[in-house]
Amino acid sequence: MIRNMVFDIGNVLMDFRWKGYMRSLFGEDETLIQTINQGIWHNGCWAAMDKGEMDGAATLRSAVAFAPQYEKEIKLTLDKVALAFHKCDYAIPWVQELKRMGLNVYYLSNYSAFSIAANPDVLDFIPCMDGGVFSFEVKAVKPEPEIYRCLCDKYGLKPEECLFTDDVPANVKGAQACGFQGVVFEGYEKTYPLIMKALR
Repeated sequence: MIRNMVFDIGNVLMDFRWKGYMRSLFGEDETLIQTINQGIWHNGCWAAMDKGEMDGAATLRSAVAFAPQYEKEIKLTLDKVALAFHKCDYAIPWVQELKRMGLNVYYLSNYSAFSIAANPDVLDFIPCMDGGVFSFEVKAVKPEPEIYRCLCDKYGLKPEECLFTDDVPANVKGAQACGFQGVVFEGYEKTYPLIMKALR
């Protein structure tokens, strides 16, 4: 029996629109955008922030070292990153509906302290939930088994009583390997009925 609903956050309960954000800053300059993306993402800086191994200042230094010719643009990208985060109107009503059904509702997200500080308003659904784990807090990221175990240990959850959804299939597989039930999130319109059917 499912007693606990566990949500990823990014592109599930809130939207992270990086591509659109970068185009809003730099238009169609693909060379610039790709270089900054490589300096922040492909060099592992963003993942290291999610894992609590780097902060925003260290990410800035690393990205600038990778592409010093774009120092001003990299700084702008990180300074304005709040604009990449967007609320999902369905998030709070969905959490509240699950609570009315008698379920416990948790979050389990690869998320950094930098991202929280950049735009805390997009996390306005968290007070409606029973708790959760951010990756930077426990120095582990999905799909590493440790992060799923951290959630269960923190709240005394049985994995087989948890249903987990994430937009990254590998993260759902990681949860399933730890005993969770899982549904890949493929947009609210498609995934909401699948999850609600599984819970009833």
